[in-house]
Amino acid sequence: MEVFDSLGIDIGYVLLGTMGVALIVSIICIILLCKVHSLKKKYRSFMSSKSGESLEDEIHKRFDEISSLQTTTQEVKNQITKINSTLKFVYQKIGIVKYDAFSEMGGKLSFVLALLTEDNNGFLINSMHSSREGCYTYVKEIINGESFVILSEEEKTALKEAIESKSIHA
Repeated sequence: MEVFDSLGIDIGYVLLGTMGVALIVSIICIILLCKVHSLKKKYRSFMSSKSGESLEDEIHKRFDEISSLQTTTQEVKNQITKINSTLKFVYQKIGIVKYDAFSEMGGKLSFVLALLTEDNNGFLINSMHSSREGCYTYVKEIINGESFVILSEEEKTALKEAIESKSIHA
């Protein structure tokens, strides 16, 4: 008390100030307790779902679903890889040229059909129509976009058309 007297401060004012600060701190504590109580109610409501399952159970279910989706995704990727490797051997490039094999016939009833894989392997079918003798059909093998047999102009055109066409895989 001598300290307050030597400073010229009345002890009553110090006591009054201390009580004011204590009152403010008490009010803040009451407000905080109310907020904590409100948060606890919200937390309990949040942690229990309508069916009574806890949030932790829901989180575990979601992680299990994610694991299942990852497994399924990997299976789908493997299937796509298998399909893509199979597509290389599927006839997917096509070239067709219609022409008149015998100029006196008219009507462009003859045709050349080129069927190629992604690697330009396949065959040409040349069907020459002649109404007097019928229809003649020839098949020529194509390896890497080339034939080891001489090709007619129509066959060359159909082959070029097939090679330049877009493949499914591209």
